[in-house]
Amino acid sequence: MTLFTHADLEPLIKSYGYWGIGLIVGIESMGIPLPGETILVLASMYAAYSGDLTIYGVVSAAIIGSIIGDNIGYWIGHRYGYPLLLKHGRRINMTEDRIKLGQYLFMSYGAKIVFIGRFIALLRILAAFLAGVNRMPWWSFLFANATGAILWASVFGFGGYWFGQMVFQVHKAYAPFVVAAAVLGFFGLGYVLHRNEKRLIEKARIALPGPLQNPT
Repeated sequence: MTLFTHADLEPLIKSYGYWGIGLIVGIESMGIPLPGETILVLASMYAAYSGDLTIYGVVSAAIIGSIIGDNIGYWIGHRYGYPLLLKHGRRINMTEDRIKLGQYLFMSYGAKIVFIGRFIALLRILAAFLAGVNRMPWWSFLFANATGAILWASVFGFGGYWFGQMVFQVHKAYAPFVVAAAVLGFFGLGYVLHRNEKRLIEKARIALPGPLQNPT
């Protein structure tokens, strides 16, 4: 569920143009559930039949908004989420070993998570924050984030522009299945991690020896 309906988005696009597109996409990327992908497709369709916006401007606004929003989400996770996890993690059974496990997984697979997450609604909202919390190296995050943002905005932007309503209908039809697959994947990953937790924690200890790093 999002804070805007489709009917709300069209006047927003007409009134605020590129700024509105970039803002909605950016706020969603920070971790707040707004319809970033929907506004991108609608704005692309609007650009196709009106002279008010260009498709290159729409795609550029979505790319810039997603990169800035993701970096803010990463910074919030890194600056505030990680210290809170260190201080209060044991209250939710997040021991030092489990925190190291999260850091190890993002160190090993973080780029894939961030890149693929741009195309999955649930991960698009959470990936940047989790990358920050789990201390993923920023340069690695930035590269995966930027390449994912460029490909995502181009696919849905130019797709909406060239194929119009068909893309929007396909997007609406498959969105529930994508969300369901993401949820199943999330719980499936949790099950796999639980089954292999001891082995993975040992790998994390080897990769990240010593006490956890305090935030800088």
